Amino acid sequence: MSNSPATTIPKGSLVLVTGATSFIASHIIKQFLERGYKVLGTVRDLEKAAFLTEELFADYAKKGDLELTVVSDLGAPNTFDHALKGRNVAAIVHVASPMTFDPDPSKVIPQTVAGATGLLRAAALEPSVKRFVYTSSAATVFEHEAGTPAHITKDSWNNRAVKAAWAPPPHGPIQGAVVYAASKTEAERAIWKFVDEETPAFAVNSVLPYFTLGESLHKTLVRSSNRLLHGLANGNVGLLGSIPGTHYINIKDVATAHVAGVLDADVQGQRLFLWSSAFTFNDVLAILRKKYPNRTFIDDLPDQIKDISTKDDAPVLALLKKWAGQDDWISFEQTIDEVFEGY
Repeated sequence: MSNSPATTIPKGSLVLVTGATSFIASHIIKQFLERGYKVLGTVRDLEKAAFLTEELFADYAKKGDLELTVVSDLGAPNTFDHALKGRNVAAIVHVASPMTFDPDPSKVIPQTVAGATGLLRAAALEPSVKRFVYTSSAATVFEHEAGTPAHITKDSWNNRAVKAAWAPPPHGPIQGAVVYAASKTEAERAIWKFVDEETPAFAVNSVLPYFTLGESLHKTLVRSSNRLLHGLANGNVGLLGSIPGTHYINIKDVATAHVAGVLDADVQGQRLFLWSSAFTFNDVLAILRKKYPNRTFIDDLPDQIKDISTKDDAPVLALLKKWAGQDDWISFEQTIDEVFEGY
């Protein structure tokens, strides 16, 4: 790591991280704790989240550096008030989002938008808050077909997903994913609208990760994208057969970007694009065949196409250099190794 960059909030400050039991949030929490910050994590169920304070981050919890609080309904009015009032929260990282992949947009999109804007409004009432980072998704900017040229910029939005989410049946097999993409698109747009209209006293940034893979910090966290690849290795293609190709990003790079979005004074009002090179699931199978020559894997999937879109990597790579001492993204090969560690 580079020599202690200046930070927007001093060490020892309290960072609120929503959705603390998620794969992404666990790494964000880890980085903040290791950098000397205190964390208040929101969870839906304290009993199910006990592994965070009793196992994974037990030493920090014993010192009082990690605390959990319940937020059971993201979209409920004033649902975050108790997590903010009187706590002197210096920064907020909003990771939590409905991940039901329900194909009914009315059950997902309004709740996602309400959760994001509700937390923003609550934060605006707290003078202690200096930074707000929203965990968005690359799904908010990718509306082109795989294999079709496209250049992604800060002005890119997935209007196609929003339209498709509200379209009447019949729907395809990935309608739940379409609705999820629409929910993240509408939520992030609502955040920037709030910033433009309400001009809060704190800086706001968003982080847009794509297919997030890598080390799972606890057995409870082996889910999401990692689990899909575990299924592929075991011959269960599932929804992956409907995805022609995607881009990977290592979870550690995603966490570092969130940290930079909070701590770096030069990062304000930015959409940070977090994805590295394109890959297909046949690339994963090729690595597995080489890594585990004595195991048998399924044949390559048909109709796999690598995405050829482009973006400007320089801003995020500069942040990875500044805050993690890296010269590049964590490699695809290392990332896949982490996914299958102990497999």
